[in-house]
Amino acid sequence: MADKIKRFFQKKKVDAKFKLAGPGHKLSESTISSQTSDSSRKDVPVKRSGLSEESKVAAEAALARLQQKRDNPAFNTSLAAIQAQVKKELENEKASASAVKAPASSDTEKKETEVDLPMNFAASGVFFKCPLISNDILPRDEWKINIKTFLYEQLEEERGLTACLIIQSCNNNRDKIDTCVETLCKYLENIVTYPEEEKYQKIRMSNRAFCERVQPIEGSLDLLLAAGFTQQKVTNADGIEEDYLIFSKDNIPSVEMLTTLIDALRTAEPIQLELDRNLQVLLPSQAATKVQLPASFYALTPEELKREQQLRTEAIERSQMLRTKAMREKDELREMRKYKFAIIRTRFPDGILLQGTFSVYERYNEIYEFVQENLEHSGLPFVLNTPTGHKLSIDEDANKTLIDLRLVPATVLTFAWHHSVVDEIQKSPSSNVYLKPEIMVLVQEV
Repeated sequence: MADKIKRFFQKKKVDAKFKLAGPGHKLSESTISSQTSDSSRKDVPVKRSGLSEESKVAAEAALARLQQKRDNPAFNTSLAAIQAQVKKELENEKASASAVKAPASSDTEKKETEVDLPMNFAASGVFFKCPLISNDILPRDEWKINIKTFLYEQLEEERGLTACLIIQSCNNNRDKIDTCVETLCKYLENIVTYPEEEKYQKIRMSNRAFCERVQPIEGSLDLLLAAGFTQQKVTNADGIEEDYLIFSKDNIPSVEMLTTLIDALRTAEPIQLELDRNLQVLLPSQAATKVQLPASFYALTPEELKREQQLRTEAIERSQMLRTKAMREKDELREMRKYKFAIIRTRFPDGILLQGTFSVYERYNEIYEFVQENLEHSGLPFVLNTPTGHKLSIDEDANKTLIDLRLVPATVLTFAWHHSVVDEIQKSPSSNVYLKPEIMVLVQEV
């Protein structure tokens, strides 16, 4: 079943029938708005007034170098992410130039602009990829919309399998999804086991079990329609018309198809999103200030965080007792569990910092691999040191989470080559170069 799902998506990508994949765009740009303005973009070229010739040449050269690296097996960095970042820098320069020429028309407009720009945030948000659908890099909420749109576009061609994916991907409550799946499987299993029993071939839509377990789950009705049911009005013994779902074997190729749908229901999984690292390269001065994180990094809403902090402050004020080490560690863990994501910065000896976004439950080896794939001397061992001086070991700490290592919500790790390769690095003509050229082009100016 998993192979069939993969083939289904591969076919969609080859045929290019879905509309969500399209030209690259800024991380902060809405996919929906980009789709609605496609026609206008085709007719009217994008104006980039305000950009200097030097900026244009630098950007084109950077993208050209990236394109040359694309087919290199050693180049593991997301090309889509890099291109998006370069385009974002160009757009930022354009916006700055426009702001000088056209000041805000009112104080209200100025205040709204200032609120919208997350100038003090270490990252503009948390972004994800979904390679099964497209190469776009978007916030989770936008991906939910895009995934739903994509799946509904496939219903006509592959209704049964698509309905299974809609059930798994377009509903939020996992317990209700599981209950719905088991109920649907029971409906179909009864027909397969008792093909001549009429009572198993109709479902009263006002039935309590159907109303509570099946109807609220998106995609469930499409699954039943794919399984050979049709919605009909039936007059009951009291002469009242009621809505029923009536099964007919003439609506499906064979009863064996129901077995396939049962298997699909039980094995289908939600379409998964991959966390994008939102790679950034920073100058030393940009890491001097305290790291601030947007609301998307928190497991709690800002209101819940404020309330919890207030309660904790009041509790500490009431309690004058000495706190033990175990109590402090417990409070520290509780504090870190407020966060879903963390910012990890790696400072190199030249002062440049490499920044990435990680889930707090990812493991140290993910950080190590992220740094490794962006190094100019990729493949050579290195050591990362915590602010407390602890040397993280890929052997001992590889499977420890960011919470285990106390790296949440933001940490700066110090890079050093492993002692076994120091001599080799010093002999290299690029001994003072740490990051790949295509990564260094992303350095953000203050």
